[in-house]
Amino acid sequence: MLEFIEKEIQDLKLDVYGIEIHKDNELIYKKFFAEDKRYPIYSATKTITSAAFGIAKSEGKISENDFLCDYLDKKYFELLSEKQLENFRKLTIKRFLTMSVEGFPFRPSGDDWIEFSLLSNSDFGRSPKFSYSNISAYLVGVACEIAVGKPLYDYINEKVFEPLDIHNPPYRTCPKGHFYGATGMELTVDELSRIGRLYLDGGVYNNQRILPESWAKQSTAKQIDNSDGGYGYFIWINNDSFRISGKWGQKSLVYPNKNLVITYMSNFTEQGEKMLAIAEKAATLL
Repeated sequence: MLEFIEKEIQDLKLDVYGIEIHKDNELIYKKFFAEDKRYPIYSATKTITSAAFGIAKSEGKISENDFLCDYLDKKYFELLSEKQLENFRKLTIKRFLTMSVEGFPFRPSGDDWIEFSLLSNSDFGRSPKFSYSNISAYLVGVACEIAVGKPLYDYINEKVFEPLDIHNPPYRTCPKGHFYGATGMELTVDELSRIGRLYLDGGVYNNQRILPESWAKQSTAKQIDNSDGGYGYFIWINNDSFRISGKWGQKSLVYPNKNLVITYMSNFTEQGEKMLAIAEKAATLL
């Protein structure tokens, strides 16, 4: 039934590293076209940042309803005009988790990414509107790191990766040493699949509770509309599914009504939609 996957990938000459499919918690399909190793997952990193945030919330350390400004060094506020600061103080962390703070460039740069982030947005008073930026995820990660009182990667390792049996994957920090939060991690296909399966099962993996069920549900529910359907907490939302997604074709597609997870890693610059169509075709057959 799934033989077409390999054929279509080869016929279309798609640069796919590997794919695996889990149905009803069983691995039913696995195929590699390159070495089975860790590859960059790009923006799928954001979902891991969100998972860490949800765990920190359950420990009473932070909430999406907190104001982001309460977790940043006050020295940065001196960079803003009185009006900018007034508007910035009104922004909850939820606005950043849902990518609804308009005005940021796509990525941070320079020697101080917090300073760059604040100075790069001239108007924090805009109404909520989906506006995708790595800066939003970076700032959520910084706030979470301050809240938990340790490097966020260490917290993620302890609270997310170790329970998932994922061991010390590569990651990236900013010049000041904060976990990037938006990109820069590497995982295998199976490791990325475990993240998707964790959310499918409401925050449980191998009978162990890792994420609070409420956070898993909120993260995978539409929090804001966008041109692709919707967005949760660093997770893309469709009518019958949600996806953890990196920009060059690193995806874990989750279909709750089918108890199905399709995960693949690839390296696309132009043909990502073709591989997505293959995965969605597989989903219709299962």
